Amino acid sequence: MSAFPSGVTLMTTTGPDGEPRGFAASSFCSLSLDPALVLVCLAKTAQCHDAFLQNDQWSIQIAGAAHIDLINRFSTKGVDKFGGGEFLPDHRGVPVLLDAAVLIECEAHERYDGGDHTILVARVIEVDLDDRPAVLYFQREFRHLDHQMAEGDFR
Repeated sequence: MSAFPSGVTLMTTTGPDGEPRGFAASSFCSLSLDPALVLVCLAKTAQCHDAFLQNDQWSIQIAGAAHIDLINRFSTKGVDKFGGGEFLPDHRGVPVLLDAAVLIECEAHERYDGGDHTILVARVIEVDLDDRPAVLYFQREFRHLDHQMAEGDFR
């Protein structure tokens, strides 16, 4: 799958103890326009897995180029993912990254078994867009798009 470029998201919620929980994922996509649904796949071995089963209030942040260190932190087991102070609780208490390229407030719609992952389907409540370009993950490296292709560039 490393040959398929994808955006990187940081998905957050809170655990039963009220503490923030989250993970980084490149397995994110739009699912439906009506109702507005997106999906993200979460490894069943993730430390935050149970929190996403127990809490229906979620936030999805599409990361920008300035968030590479944060993405790496969210991708590493056993580290304090929220220790850098980048996240603040929203009106629901869910941690949000205010300078994300895109911030999606959402809630659980469905959860499905997906082998060694759980497929989280989220109903979109609100979307905040920023002018910052999103970061891409391609061939095991982070990249960003620094220009738009002209119509004649497509082959």
